[in-house]
Amino acid sequence: MLSKVGFSHTLVGMYPTLLERLKSRGYRLTAQRRVVAEVLTGENMHLTADEVLERAEAILPEVSRATVYSTLQQFSDLGEVRELQLDGRSKRYDPNVQPAHHHLVCEGCGQVFDVAHGETAPVLGEHDRHGMSISTAEIVYRGCCVDCQQ
Repeated sequence: MLSKVGFSHTLVGMYPTLLERLKSRGYRLTAQRRVVAEVLTGENMHLTADEVLERAEAILPEVSRATVYSTLQQFSDLGEVRELQLDGRSKRYDPNVQPAHHHLVCEGCGQVFDVAHGETAPVLGEHDRHGMSISTAEIVYRGCCVDCQQ
C-alpha cells in the first residue's frame, strides 16, 4: 500500500488524494488547477467536465470552461485522472487511478461507483486478441441504483 508522511488519506483507501499527488510531483498549482483538483476529491467521484465546471465556479467564479477542460486534459495526460466513457454519455473523470478497481453504473441516472476487488479482468488468449497487444482492460457492471428502482 502507498503511504507517505503528511498525506491525509481518503475513505477509499490508503492512497493520497489528487491534490496531494499533484503537490508531491511538484506540479504547478494555479488557483484554477487547485480548484479543479479539489472538486475531484472524494469517494466515487466520476464527474463530467461540465459538472466539474459547475462545482469549480461555485468555489472560484472566474474559472473558465476552457481552463477546466484543459486542466482535466493535463491531469489525464499526467496519469493522475482517468477519462472514462462508461454510459454512452459524456466522458467522466476518475481521480482514483489505482488499477485495482472496476465500475458500477446505474442505467437509470448514470451514477457511477468504484468497485474494489482483488482481481483483474480475464486474460485473453492469443486467438481472442486478434493480433492486438492489450494495454488495459476494464469491467463495468450495470444495474439500477436504489433510487431508480423506486
